[in-house]
Order: sequence, then C-alpha cells, then structure tokens
Amino acid sequence: MKHMFSGMNRRNKLEEMANGVYDVLIIGGGITGAGIALDAQMRGMKTALIEMQDFAAGTSSRSTKLVHGGLRYLKQFEVKMVAEVGKERAVVYENGPHVTTPEWMLLPFYEGGTFGAVTTSVGLRVYDFLAGVKREERRKMLSIEETLGKEPLLRTQGLKGGGYYVEYRTDDARLTIEVMKKAVEAGADAVNYTKAEELLYDGGKLVGVKARDVIDGGEYRIRARKIVNATGPWVDTLRELDRSKSGKTLRLTKGVHLVFDGVRFPLRQAIYFDTADGRMVFAIPRDGKTYVGTTDTDYVGDTVHPRATSGDRDYLLAACNHIFPELRLTASDIESSWAGLRPLIYEEGKAPSEVSRRDEIFVSPSGMLTIAGGKLTGYRKMAETITDLLAGKLQAEGYGPFAPCATRRQPISGGDVGGSHRFPDFVRQMTERGERAGLSKETAKRLTIRYGSNVPAVFDRVQSRTKNGTDHGLSAEVEAMLKYGIEEEMVAKPVDFFIRRTGAVFFDIAWVRQWKEPVIRFMAERLGYSEERVRDYAEELELELRAAVMPAEELEPVHS
Repeated sequence: MKHMFSGMNRRNKLEEMANGVYDVLIIGGGITGAGIALDAQMRGMKTALIEMQDFAAGTSSRSTKLVHGGLRYLKQFEVKMVAEVGKERAVVYENGPHVTTPEWMLLPFYEGGTFGAVTTSVGLRVYDFLAGVKREERRKMLSIEETLGKEPLLRTQGLKGGGYYVEYRTDDARLTIEVMKKAVEAGADAVNYTKAEELLYDGGKLVGVKARDVIDGGEYRIRARKIVNATGPWVDTLRELDRSKSGKTLRLTKGVHLVFDGVRFPLRQAIYFDTADGRMVFAIPRDGKTYVGTTDTDYVGDTVHPRATSGDRDYLLAACNHIFPELRLTASDIESSWAGLRPLIYEEGKAPSEVSRRDEIFVSPSGMLTIAGGKLTGYRKMAETITDLLAGKLQAEGYGPFAPCATRRQPISGGDVGGSHRFPDFVRQMTERGERAGLSKETAKRLTIRYGSNVPAVFDRVQSRTKNGTDHGLSAEVEAMLKYGIEEEMVAKPVDFFIRRTGAVFFDIAWVRQWKEPVIRFMAERLGYSEERVRDYAEELELELRAAVMPAEELEPVHS
C-alpha cells in the first residue's frame, strides 16, 4: 500500500480508475470534495475523486484561514447557520489539532461603529449559546484599558472597549490535504491534475466522465453510479456541460488578503474590526507575520487565477491605517498576498457581503448531484448531508447497505495525537525525536505542528538523508518535506509544494526564493520532467511569486 498517494503514481492510478465502476465519483478536490470522499469511503462506498488543478488549489487554499463560527452572520439573523458551524468548529479541531488551533479574537468597539458595548455583549452571548462554546472559551467584555492592554496598536480615539472571544485558526490547504489523505487511507482513489472534459451518459443517465490527465495528456473513462459536482467556483460550468444549469446560479465574489512581516506590523492579538463601509475585516498574527483580510467584491474573470488589484490593496491598507494609525502602512510594506473566490448562491438585490454563505444541493435530471455555496467550517457537515443523499439513492437502486456517517469522531490524517488535550505533550515528545534525528528544536517543533502524527515519516527521511550523505543542494529539512510531499501527498509540481503543502509563498516568501531552484532540480530528477517542463514549472512558480507582491494590473498574462 506504500505510495498509494504519490506524485510518482498518478498515471498508474488513473489507469486503475478507468478499469472499474465506482459507487461515487467526486469532481473537485477542495475541502468539500475531500470531505465527501472521506465520508463516502468510510461508509463502504467505492469512491473516486478527480481534481483538474492541485488539491485545494481553488478556494480551499485562499480563504481567511479561520474555522470560524460566523459571528457576523448573526447580523443577518442566520441563527441556524451560526449554531451549526459554531458546533462544527470544535469537531474540526478535535479531529486535527495539528492544523486547527483556538485563537482569542478581540472585537474593539468605537463611537459610531457597527458594534457597541450592548450589541457586542448580547451578540457574543447569543453566539456562545448557539455555538455550544466551551466554558473556558466563553466571551469576556473588556474595558478601554484592558482592550489596549491586549493590543496597544489600536486607535485610541473613540475607543469604548472590546469583546473577547475564541475563533479557530487553520491552515486551509493542509486541512484539505489531510482530509484527502485520510480518504485515500480508507480506500478512496484520488488524483490531481485530472480534468473532467466530457460527461458520459446511458439512456439520459449520467454514468461517468471522460477525464484528461492535464500533466501527461492521457484520456481516461471513469465510470460511477453517482457523480458529485463539488467544483466550487466551477459548479455552473459543469452544470452547463450536463445541460442542467437552471434555477439558482452561482455568484462569485473575490476576497483578498495581505501579509506583512511581524517586525513592520507587530500585532500581538488577532483583531476583528469594522471598516468605514460597514464591513468586517480580520488582522491575524501568524508565524512571525501579520495578515489582513478580506475584501468582498463581485468577480468576473479568470477563475483559475484570481489576483489582487491595487484597489483591493488600497482598501485593506486604508482599513489597517484607520484602526492602527501609528503603523502608516504602505503598498511597499506588503510582503505577500493572495486572492480567492467565494462560490455563493446568487440572491437578487444583495450586496456581495450580504449574500448567504449557506450551502445548497441540486440534483439534475441526469442524476448529477451538485453542492454549491457553504463554508470551510461546515465542510464535514455538508459532506454528511450529501453522503446521506448518495446512500439513500444507491440503496434504492439495490446497492449497499452502507454504514452511517462516522466522521464526527474520525481523526484526519496526522490527527492521531490523542485529542486536542494531548497535543501539547505530543508536540514535546516529537520535538525531542526530531532533535535526535539531527534537527534544531525550533525546526523539529515546526514540522511536528505541521504534520501531526505523520511527522515520524518526515523525521525518518531526515535520518536517511544524513546516512546516505546526498544533499541535492537542499537542507535536510527541505529535502525531507519535499520527499514526503512527493511520495505521500501527491505533489506533482513545484507550486504544489510551495503554496499548498507548505503555505510558504504566502507566509515565508524569502524561503521560497532561497530554495526554489534546488527544489525544481530535485523534482525534475524524481518525477522525470523534460527540460521544457522544468522551464514551464519554473515560470509558473515565478508568476505566483510576482502575483503575491504585485497588483494584477502590473502582471503579465498567464501562459497556459
């Protein structure tokens, strides 16, 4: 079973997938598709998943990176949604404490702002109640002095106090990858860079897809009894292919985030604040950086490459400089940025930030199931809903029986650490093990937090590198992470490693610049790239590095 989720094994896996009939084929490898694959496979459905880019390359690596309870949805009276996603936060945290962590959030309120002392206090109390918040994480109300004590950078003029409550910070791309790996461990087949180009029918009934390997060019017919469209921003494209796009449609809105070095923007405390136009923005410290977001504007354009414009940047800089006036941030202080799309359900007459984040399921006449809308936080619950529907439909056709949903208490890959309460002990023990493998304490700890219970596989690669003495121009740490990524996380291109598996293009762009050339050389050797492919992939990475620091207007168009 070794290397069953390997970047070196994609072609073999696709050939294998073209040989059988699956109960369920999922199109789309973001968090929603990954969640469905895990749930369906665990219930006993033979499950396959294809993704036309890398896993999590769309919305699922470009969010605000919070598994949050949706406090702002109380403003829209979406009580049921707040209750649901609020409770799900704790489930997501328990199942993968290495990728999700509680983070105290400060909500300062000002004279004339959206929130006052009473509305904040009542709102947070209702939120605690709806979301079933643990006693030790319930909201606290702070005086002006206490608020400034938590975050001295805040504007003092007009400050009336603050609310203090818990959100959960996550690494969205790694959460997606870990859920996908767990689905594969359970027996699902999943392949990235595989595009559904044609839908296959039998008597008007959808029975499979003709898929193209975007990297190697092969075509494969993959057959399944039920097909799920979980393609996020592309769900309407697939509905058009199925000739079933009618009724409700998608509305794409863009969210942009900016990253600053912690020395230039020394934020101590995560902040949730309102802007001049009544929207809410987060500023969050993470790994020696501070990131700020998000915008919410309607989007029409290249769905694969949404980019931040100078207007997006100016909006967020103005919001920061208003609430943190001492900083005087400018565009030259931006170290990195990212833009992502929210696939929302269109609602007539609503502004982008007012559109509901609820998910909806459409079933087409051909039998294709489409899941649209929804939020990162609710991924497991959304998967449960659609998998219940799949189980019912398959059983009605004589397949099954299938077990009930078991994902509520199922650790994701890397999450076997004995629950969140044991995670600090696990980190201590594994950090010592990493030091014994020859890593510094800081590096060993960082890898342990990133990979969770999978970290021994990374440490083993560090030790074998030390024994064999080959270095490929890479440090032991980088080579071990890269080998693990290729062999056990289906890394196929340099951008997969630098964006989705490590988050480094966003949070440590200097590290990417330092290691990009030896990484590409190593991958070329390991994955057999042609010279042309080496050039294309180096160019692709270069474009992402430029897009992280330059507004869209200054970027050259993407070569495809």
